[in-house]
Amino acid sequence: MSMTFSDPFLHLTEQHAAWGAEQLETFNEYMPMGEWSADLGQCLYRQAGRELRVSLLGTFDVHEQSWLWAWANPGFAGSPVVAAAERVRAYGQAHALSEFTDELVPLAGHDEPRRAVETLAFTAMGVLGAAGYIGVQASADGRAYMVPDDPQVPRAEPDAITLPRVLLTGAGLLGGSARRAVAGYFGHHDLPQRRAEDRMSAGLPNGGTVDVLFDDLDRIASVHVNSGAPTSA
Repeated sequence: MSMTFSDPFLHLTEQHAAWGAEQLETFNEYMPMGEWSADLGQCLYRQAGRELRVSLLGTFDVHEQSWLWAWANPGFAGSPVVAAAERVRAYGQAHALSEFTDELVPLAGHDEPRRAVETLAFTAMGVLGAAGYIGVQASADGRAYMVPDDPQVPRAEPDAITLPRVLLTGAGLLGGSARRAVAGYFGHHDLPQRRAEDRMSAGLPNGGTVDVLFDDLDRIASVHVNSGAPTSA
């Protein structure tokens, strides 16, 4: 039988979709490709010479197709490296999300268990406002997922040129509510926003504005950006 995540969890994922996809792009550009190593006792992750402070979110058992939250892992429970996972758990408790509060999350019933794992890590990244997430093959049958907890990682900023692509891509990730993705993006960036029946608008950091129109099916019909930059004569 095919399973999926709960509706409240999927709505949460939609809320973080556009911001998360944009931030992951920035993070992946920042991290060089290459060999990696981790010292989780020191909360450190290294890849191709770049070192980051990290928190361990959880691990995915490839054979069992289940996710174990780091706070429930006997090897790490109570240690500093699970601080982010503990925050995700607290969020889950406050919002009644079993995906964040169950120690072990079975994923074998999902159509694509590997994608389900990425969705868990991605949504946790969004809840934490983390600057990205990392998934690595830690053993023959296990993948480990971490989030950076390091100020050196760059943060994506709204850009008038790429904004239409960012919003359309984010809204299309799950195919759910485009309004949730757009509102979540504006919220993550603390943009002043206005809402009407068929549109959402927000002010941009450079003084420009963005207007997003929605169709009757709650999809993005158009994105109009007024960059706010002075035009040359």
